[in-house]
Amino acid sequence: MIKDNQKVFNRLLVILDAFITGVAFILSYYVKFYILEDGPGIGVLPVEYYYMLLILIVPGYLFLYYGCNVYTPKRTVKRRHELYRIWQANTIGLAALIIILYMIVKEINVSRSVIVIFYVLNIFLSAAFRVVLRKFLRTIRSKGYNLKHILLVGYSRAAEEYIRRILDNPQWGYVVCGILDDHIPSGTTYKGIKVLGSVGNLEYILPENRLDEIAITLSLRDYDMLEELVHICEKSGVHTKFIPDYNSLIPTRPYTEDLMGLPVINIRYVPLTNTGNMMLKRIMDVAGSLFGILVTSPIMLVVACCVKLSSPGPVIFKQERVGLHNKPFYMYKFRSMEIQPPGQEKKAWTVRDDPRVTGVGKFLRRTSLDELPQLFNILKGDMSLVGPRPERPLFVEKFREEIPRYMVKHQVRPGLTGWAQVNGLRGDTSIKKRIEYDVYYIENWTIGFDIKIILMTFFTGFVNKNAY
Repeated sequence: MIKDNQKVFNRLLVILDAFITGVAFILSYYVKFYILEDGPGIGVLPVEYYYMLLILIVPGYLFLYYGCNVYTPKRTVKRRHELYRIWQANTIGLAALIIILYMIVKEINVSRSVIVIFYVLNIFLSAAFRVVLRKFLRTIRSKGYNLKHILLVGYSRAAEEYIRRILDNPQWGYVVCGILDDHIPSGTTYKGIKVLGSVGNLEYILPENRLDEIAITLSLRDYDMLEELVHICEKSGVHTKFIPDYNSLIPTRPYTEDLMGLPVINIRYVPLTNTGNMMLKRIMDVAGSLFGILVTSPIMLVVACCVKLSSPGPVIFKQERVGLHNKPFYMYKFRSMEIQPPGQEKKAWTVRDDPRVTGVGKFLRRTSLDELPQLFNILKGDMSLVGPRPERPLFVEKFREEIPRYMVKHQVRPGLTGWAQVNGLRGDTSIKKRIEYDVYYIENWTIGFDIKIILMTFFTGFVNKNAY
């Protein structure tokens, strides 16, 4: 069974990591003194001394790999996450070596170049090994080996979503053997997965010991059975997962609090409610907006002249939008439409070939140059460089009733660009889909994510077929 082989596999992985670390360190010595130089000079520590250092380095790095979750199951872990953990462990290891060797032990004769070469070489060899291992495992899983057999207990939306994920990712090596449920007739199938019988059959299936995992996917109406099912599964020794049937309410990365031993699940985790994160993002916004204003000021001057000459009316158009914590503010844009009667522009948003848009305005909208004045909104603090795009109060009131989780977007500052926009969701596109991207951004915010979106905006976000 997989659960027995997994222990052997994990131990083998640790041994191989120890071997790679040792080889990388000694190889670094030879790279430094026999490839980059013509051999060790006078006063250079002999290679035997570096061999002795392995007594400290190899166990230390294995401990760091364990602490950085390098040895967590790899089936559903993305490759970039695994490689990041290797980099993280080696970076901590490099810092630790420098502190121990040069500050605590004061062994100044250990070559600093060897340590740096080891850092680069160990990351490269460990990462290459993991990539090869992944390809090997995917190959043998495609041939029917190293598979994990799972039984689902309960038919629900969560069960359907779980099955879809597994079928879409055969490289994980999961096989769903069937579903047990008290409300769905035996023989019913979903994407080829059959309902085998009632939940009561679990007590007869488990003793056969042919399963690697049990996934409890009960529907909300059956949660009174949860405690008993967990007890039955744990008594059998089979690894058990619980997949809740309220994923539409709980985000992908919920966080819990310990209230004197009582676990409390927070419905939504918003990283930007953290004061440190807010300050970091605001500093980035101020610096970015000032830089943007400085760089684009000649462009804005030319655009202002074109707008003024193209049609009568003001150069800057301001419109009320809803921002952070549902507070209204005036968002600035270069005017791209003919002057309309008071209140007329509030009735609808712009559609393709809208007659209200001027000739210059079409170009400005297609290239997003009409958005440049929002750099001043960012500087004022009404907006951010990156975030959900703000909407007019009229549409906010409409969508809050029609689209689930729509108001979540107002827990952060609206942005000049956003995750939805760089994925093509601009103009007259699905608001529901846009909100899905906005909520994902809000729940998964990092400075790195912001930088990624800004870079994507330069390559894909400015000119867009849906911008009109």
